[in-house]
This record gives sequence, structure tokens and C-alpha cells, in this order.
Amino acid sequence: MKVGVAKEMAANERRVALVPKGVRRLQEAGLTVLVEKGAGVAASFPDQADVILRINKPSAEEFKLLRQGQVLIGMFFPLLDPQGMTTLARRGLTTVSLDAIPRTLTRSQDMDALTSQLNVAGYKAVLIAANAFGRFFPLLTTAAGTARPANVLVLGVGVAGLQAIATARRLGAVVKAYDVRQDTKEQAESLGAQFVVLQSAVDASGEGGYARPLTPEEQAAQLAEMNDVIAAQDIVITTAQVPGRRPPVLVTRVAVERMRAGSVIVDLAAGELGGNCELSRPGKVVTSANRVEIHAPANVPASMPTAASNFYSRNISNLLLGLVKDGQLNLDFEDEVTAATVITHAGRVVQQATLSLLKHAPKGGLRA
Repeated sequence: MKVGVAKEMAANERRVALVPKGVRRLQEAGLTVLVEKGAGVAASFPDQADVILRINKPSAEEFKLLRQGQVLIGMFFPLLDPQGMTTLARRGLTTVSLDAIPRTLTRSQDMDALTSQLNVAGYKAVLIAANAFGRFFPLLTTAAGTARPANVLVLGVGVAGLQAIATARRLGAVVKAYDVRQDTKEQAESLGAQFVVLQSAVDASGEGGYARPLTPEEQAAQLAEMNDVIAAQDIVITTAQVPGRRPPVLVTRVAVERMRAGSVIVDLAAGELGGNCELSRPGKVVTSANRVEIHAPANVPASMPTAASNFYSRNISNLLLGLVKDGQLNLDFEDEVTAATVITHAGRVVQQATLSLLKHAPKGGLRA
């Protein structure tokens, strides 16, 4: 079986799906690996490959180059674009999406690209904040005076949030954290953060390790109380997302207006569905009327391409090798990982979560 690694065509994408070490692993398993020269920069697919490893879903231009029967393995986020998955299915493509890996399944942890890339994002978010912030993160005492440590609040104690906490603490900041899942309190505190306890707090733990959406009443009560906490912070980093749904608003316009001039917000959840900060604009830096900088960086892992690619290559290699038997793709839909990650096959959408959304999704095609 031939495996192809093509150049990525998405704007500002600097990652590559497979690094040299990953190529060797696949070759040792009996697979033929074709890597396009300069992979990681925009270009077309190698037509002769049976399986194409990539990061993002194909653009409209790339889609035209695909042939029936090919297998695409990448991060396609089918819950955000279920109709786009029907377009891939109609083309006769088998698509396997790493972001759909069951995150609570122990044996799939080394395949979990979403987690590996969020680790990169959480780390980089703190560096973005530190670079934009006009003061020091740590407590510094010098002959010229004393600089107090920065107050950092991390909203959302998932993978990205935990990495953000750890990084901010290493830089010497005083860190607080909040999450609607009560079982994250111990995790945050183990990294040196003070967990914010709200009087209006409810336990909103959901399935698969994610938080469930709050009811309108729960959210209103939380926001009113959280505004006081946010007002006292120098840095706010937000990471809260719910798969397939609009990210919850955690930092309102009112909260931003109460922050001190020179404060920084980094919204890692910002995207086409919105963000955690009401004033975020995906891919842009917005400065509020009271001089608070709001960063909503796009594709943060791609800003650290070497580290992110090494992680991703390991994830995608492990997943592919788990789907291969005797050098050929062998899809066993009784297997939990296969059933969760194979989105389209044999001309139709087969993953249950995407099928459920298609019942209510508006008609359309593949979104680039």
C-alpha cells in the first residue's frame, strides 16, 4: 500500500503531517511512503498514493485532484462541517479524522492529535501574552525598584489550559484557573494555580472529557460573578470549547471594560463559530477602548511547526498502523477507534455523530 504526504495548502500552515522518523516507521511496517518535495508548503496531491496523510481538510482546489477510493487521514472536524463530509463521501473517499479519537480510551492516547496540538497551543498562548504584556511575568526586585508578578487567569482547564497554567507558572506569574467541570480543580492546583470557586458554580462535566453547555440561566449567573474576577487580572487566557458548538462566552464586553489598560486577553477558542471573548475577532488583534489587547490567533500550533509536526507525525503514524494489517488498510468497524474516526466510507457518511448532525444541517458543499 502506498502512503502519500502532500504539501499543505491552508493559509499560514507550516506543519507537515509526517516527519522523517514517521516515514521510517511506516516503511518498516511494509508501507511505501511518497513524500512530495517541500511538503508543508502549498501544492497538489500525488495521484498514485492510496492513503494521503495531511493536517487540514482539502481545499476546493485540492479536492479536484483526489480520486475515488483514496483514503484521507487528517483533522477534518466533521462536527463543524457535516455537509462537507457528504461531499467527500460522494467522491468515494474514505476519510479518517484524528480529532474524533475517543479521548477517554487509554489505548488511543498516542493517536490523539487534538491533545498533542492543544498542548502546543496552550504553551504558545502564554508566550503570545507575555510578548504583548508591557510588564514582567515574575516578581523582580532590583536596585531600580520592585516589579510585582503578573496575575494570570486561565479559563478552561483542559489540555490547552493545563499547559497554559504550567507555562505561566514557570514564567513566575500568579495564576488562577476556572472550569465548569469540578474534577479539574485538583489538576489545576497540582500545577500551582489557585482554582476560582464561584458561588453560582455548577458541575457541568459532559461526555468524553468535555464540558456540557451551560443553560442560559447558569451562564448568566456565572458571567455576572466572573466579571469581578476578570477585572483584577493582567492576563486572561481562554481555552473553552464544546465539540460542534459555538464556544461559550466567558469574557463579556463588560468584563473587558473593567480590566486595566495594558491587560491582555488571548482567546484560543476563537474561530468561525465565535470565541470565548465577546470582542474577539478570529485571526486578529483587537484593542478595546480602554486599551485592553484581545488576541484571537489562528492555527496556533502552526506557529511552532517543528514541535507540532513531531507530535502530529507520531499520532497519525500510530493511527494508520492500527488500521493496517499485512500492509493493507483493514477497517474493522467493531473497533472503537475505527468506528469513531472513520467519517466517510464506501460512498457514504458512516460516523454516527456526524450522521446525527446531518439530520438538521443546512445543505451545502465542502467548505475550504
